[in-house]
Amino acid sequence: MNVQVIARDGKPEYAVLPWEQYQQLLKDAGRDKPVVEAATALASLRELKALREQAALSLEDVAREAGISPHYLQMIESGEREVSDVLKRTLARALKVSGWQDE
Repeated sequence: MNVQVIARDGKPEYAVLPWEQYQQLLKDAGRDKPVVEAATALASLRELKALREQAALSLEDVAREAGISPHYLQMIESGEREVSDVLKRTLARALKVSGWQDE
């Protein structure tokens, strides 16, 4: 089993393991259904505005979650600004998608 242990102050706090191994542990424990649902599949960054509107989130809500201004998010949605990988991950998390496809 491939498990990563994350410690805080020298004490184990979390264990991270691949999804398939997690699913097998649930099955072995008699819990066939996942505790959490997987995020929606990868999306195109060009779909950012549509995904935000589909989730009924305002420009301000997503911008606040991402730590950027609504105006900057609007420029990203319109394609006027490039997005760093860190900001892509933050936006994906805010919109509950697993990530962005390479354009």
